[in-house]
Amino acid sequence: MTLVLVLGATGFIGGHIARQALAQGWRVRALRRRPGAVGAVTGEGIDWFEGDLDRAEGLAPAFEGAEIVFHAAGFYPVGANRAPEATARGAAQTRNVLEACHRAGVARLVYTSTLSTIGGPPPGEERLADERDHYLPGSLPGSAYYECKYAMESEVLRAAGNSALVLNPTAVLGPGDVHLSLARVLLAAARGQMGFWVRATTNVVDVRDVAAGHLRAAEVGRPGERTILGGHNLTVRELLERVARLTGRRPPRRELPLGVLDAAAFLASVIPGLAGGIGHLRAVRRWQGYNTAKAERDLGLTPRPLEDTLRDALDWLEANGHRWRP
Repeated sequence: MTLVLVLGATGFIGGHIARQALAQGWRVRALRRRPGAVGAVTGEGIDWFEGDLDRAEGLAPAFEGAEIVFHAAGFYPVGANRAPEATARGAAQTRNVLEACHRAGVARLVYTSTLSTIGGPPPGEERLADERDHYLPGSLPGSAYYECKYAMESEVLRAAGNSALVLNPTAVLGPGDVHLSLARVLLAAARGQMGFWVRATTNVVDVRDVAAGHLRAAEVGRPGERTILGGHNLTVRELLERVARLTGRRPPRRELPLGVLDAAAFLASVIPGLAGGIGHLRAVRRWQGYNTAKAERDLGLTPRPLEDTLRDALDWLEANGHRWRP
């Protein structure tokens, strides 16, 4: 029976990876920083280990004997103006994982990256962004998040050899978002609190499809390569209108000028406590659709209907204490 280790099983994507690995009949270990933390995988047959990715010396027991490691616990910087420190910490954590995999003889490392490391197509190329396109370091001043995620992904790709590969989920929604990452936006829309929309395009994918893509990549993915795990390309306005239809709320009626977001990004850079979202605010103009043909071809990823994703996410939020129904 295949033995896998999931880093980040107490989180959104990692929790779904752990559940689907169990359903596939694999033995599942998971690493957590806090004893007793289980995220949204309570009652599952997971063998938990305590450890901290900042402390390489304590990782060996969890990695020992694992054939596959899913790394969905990448460092998430919350500041805006400390990019060098965040990047150094994220890269060091990644190297700790890579070294632990090497020492334990892990056959396959599947690293969960982000859409933020996918850049736009070169000027003059009229196409959707794909795996050929890379974020350019330093092109988004003040964004610790973008710089850190690019550095961590680069560490994995440099050390890939015949074992490691990178997956790049787009905007992930669905049930089980225990940390309310993108679910905060979904909740605000479901409560009728989103009166504005911004002129931007995004790609939304179901977390269960993302998890399935990880398991498939562990079996057939190509080491040293990136693969975008995406679902549906649509504008932010279209997404909010779909949520409004599902919840019976009034859709947003006005466009929020991008200049307002620029001002908000500036305020976030100078006011303590507001810095966490600056990178995402400054990056709105870079939001884009994605070509997901590689995942469809290589991993058999077929995204489920967006309405199913939104409905299941909203039902989960309501059932877990995040009320949105009147």
